[in-house]
Amino acid sequence: MPKEWILNNVMNRFQLNFKRNVGPTSKRIRECKPKTKEEWEKYYYENVRSKEHIESLGKRLYEKIKRVIKEEVDSISLEDCIQYLQDLVIKRTFEGYMNEIETIRDLIEKELNATVKEASDEWDRLYGVDFYIKIKDKYIGLQIKPQDIGTTLQVFAKERGLLEGQHKKFTNEYGGKVFIIYSIKKDNKKVIQNEKIVDELKEEIKRLS
Repeated sequence: MPKEWILNNVMNRFQLNFKRNVGPTSKRIRECKPKTKEEWEKYYYENVRSKEHIESLGKRLYEKIKRVIKEEVDSISLEDCIQYLQDLVIKRTFEGYMNEIETIRDLIEKELNATVKEASDEWDRLYGVDFYIKIKDKYIGLQIKPQDIGTTLQVFAKERGLLEGQHKKFTNEYGGKVFIIYSIKKDNKKVIQNEKIVDELKEEIKRLS
């Protein structure tokens, strides 16, 4: 399996299995309609590409592995491996998390036709508010929380309970409610999990306007 993995990845990287190299195999095997592997092999070498041509591609694959790939592998240091893992679990995870938050922020702005601004560190600490929407002299607080798709309603309720005091304090001082927006990845897209929150936000904007 490791050997096949290397062969497959190097072949794809250098496009040795592309149509221009091996021919339109899917199309030609349907034209051939072979009953056995041997029948397809004979047809392929006679009508698509010669056996010598495929052997030449195999030689190119070998050269790429022994020359290019080996040089690249030999150039990798212990520090490269450590740095790569650190970037993977710290930098890339953080960037993905922040990207999800910004995606949901953009969705909220489009849905509400309102500007969502980032809150100060002070507001984050005192009120549990990450973003806000200003309506006249009032403010609506927002928290955007990326979640796993399996996160339960009980977890949501617990989080709201822990932040309830901070959010009430924000409402008393700035007039608007604080809304917690949960996001998940669905069909390879970031979406708002608690969709009804959008209608609630629209009502709050209407109330403060």
